[in-house]
Amino acid sequence: MAVGEEEVKLLGAKGSPFVCRVKIALKLKGIEYKFLEENLSNKSDLLLNYNPIYKKVPVFVHNERPISESLVIVEYIDETWKGRPILPSEPYQRAMAHFWSKFIDDKLVAAWKAVFTVDEKEREKNVEELFVAMQFLENELKDKFFGGEEIGFVDIAAVFIAFWVPLIQQVAGLHLFSSEKFPKLYKWSQEFINHPLVKECLPPRDPLFAFFKARYESLFASK
Repeated sequence: MAVGEEEVKLLGAKGSPFVCRVKIALKLKGIEYKFLEENLSNKSDLLLNYNPIYKKVPVFVHNERPISESLVIVEYIDETWKGRPILPSEPYQRAMAHFWSKFIDDKLVAAWKAVFTVDEKEREKNVEELFVAMQFLENELKDKFFGGEEIGFVDIAAVFIAFWVPLIQQVAGLHLFSSEKFPKLYKWSQEFINHPLVKECLPPRDPLFAFFKARYESLFASK
């Protein structure tokens, strides 16, 4: 750690891609922390106290100072602890990292969640939007990782694409994200989730798949 006597806690849920982002950043920096598992159907007083505005995970607590929103937390970690950098130091590259990370949240995470809809027209519209958005990312990827030869801010933001998207599309019977349609992005996803550091931070696949499958089947059973 950068400073002695640090107290670092992370409130989260193991199946959350947003919590996973923070775990990867902490692992990259070699920071020890206490993980506090939250039951999101029965949120703890601790979570509500630390994040009274959004009442969501992750919440990162550094010496009793809470911070919420995963990408804000990742940037805070990068600026607070030295060592392996996550964000570029060059201003333009740093700005682009912020841009593409926001693009992932605005155009991809939200649209993939919307795949779980019983409205077929709406679902088709979401799939079309996803294809366009993923093509932009395919074109943007120039190296092994978005951060170059090492994992960076955009890679961490895109963990949802690498690990969660294949699960969701398998459950929903989609064939959107593949090596044929997005060769560079798909190769990146395999490199990323198989990176030893990242693998330690990912949740177990089978329980997560079962969760999405049950949710999907419940949604369409009520149609």
